[in-house]
Amino acid sequence: MLKRLIASTLLAASALAAPATAQDLEKVTYLYPAPDFLPAFTPFQIARAKGYYEEEGLDVDWQVGQGGADVAKQVAVGNADLGGAIGDTPIIVRANGLPVKGVLLLGGSALTQLVIRDDSGATDMAGLAGKRVGVMAYQDTTYYNFLGAMAASEMDADSVDVQAVGPAGMVQLMISGDLDAISGTPDWTASIEAAGVPVTVLAINDMFPAMAQAVLASDRTVAERPEIVGAFVAATLRGLDDVMTDPAGSAEVLAAALPQFEGKAAFLQDVMERYGTLVYATEAPTQVGAFDPARVQAVADFYLANDIVAETMDIDDYFTNQFIPAAE
Repeated sequence: MLKRLIASTLLAASALAAPATAQDLEKVTYLYPAPDFLPAFTPFQIARAKGYYEEEGLDVDWQVGQGGADVAKQVAVGNADLGGAIGDTPIIVRANGLPVKGVLLLGGSALTQLVIRDDSGATDMAGLAGKRVGVMAYQDTTYYNFLGAMAASEMDADSVDVQAVGPAGMVQLMISGDLDAISGTPDWTASIEAAGVPVTVLAINDMFPAMAQAVLASDRTVAERPEIVGAFVAATLRGLDDVMTDPAGSAEVLAAALPQFEGKAAFLQDVMERYGTLVYATEAPTQVGAFDPARVQAVADFYLANDIVAETMDIDDYFTNQFIPAAE
């Protein structure tokens, strides 16, 4: 009987000391705006590969939506707890009655850059007059950001041949020479250059205060489940920090974790370094991960002035920095 008592005591103690199981984790649904293997999502993939979400107590169901606007809608109606878009997406969708806001901003600069083929003869925005410029779609951030950059250069959409070519066309048509420039992301630029096409990269951020990728949550989720929002933000920030501080190591992790990038660690490192410089870098006093109210206000004012939205709201409706840790 003594042996049985000791055995049962040890078993109980072992159960108490056991790490959290999947049943103990809080279930959360996250909706990507595009296929999750894209290099733009490396902070999330690093956090996933290293188990950061589980360490924060989350069991994340990763799903893929159909662009940032679709993600915002699904999050707003409760089909997903959290989702990815661009930092300016709440400015657009809240005007359409969708109560979502940004809870994490992955960088202090614009996600997109102006990428110009060197053989186009253009070296700046003014030089693109009459030339072919690709955007993802006419209701997409790549287009809105380009409009902002043109306005800053005292140009309008009629002065440039803007073409909506979809994600595949952004790279393929630049390589073939059927486009002279694109409003694109660092990974597209890396792919174009890897094909042997020399390009000049201009930061749209220097012309128009556009924003980086963001994690969105509904007003209801922020109010009723702040613990899961905070945990998701914390895990993602850890992944972002790894990408920024160790792009080489992070590239090796992703090359091993994602079949699409097997043997392509060098390419991934190049992309991560581009993101680190062009997108993720954040100037003080704004914290990494936080929204800059002045930038958000400037984008909202531009969208209203250019009839992209019919109305704007209080700046606090568009984002919250409550889940971003204060600087030490």
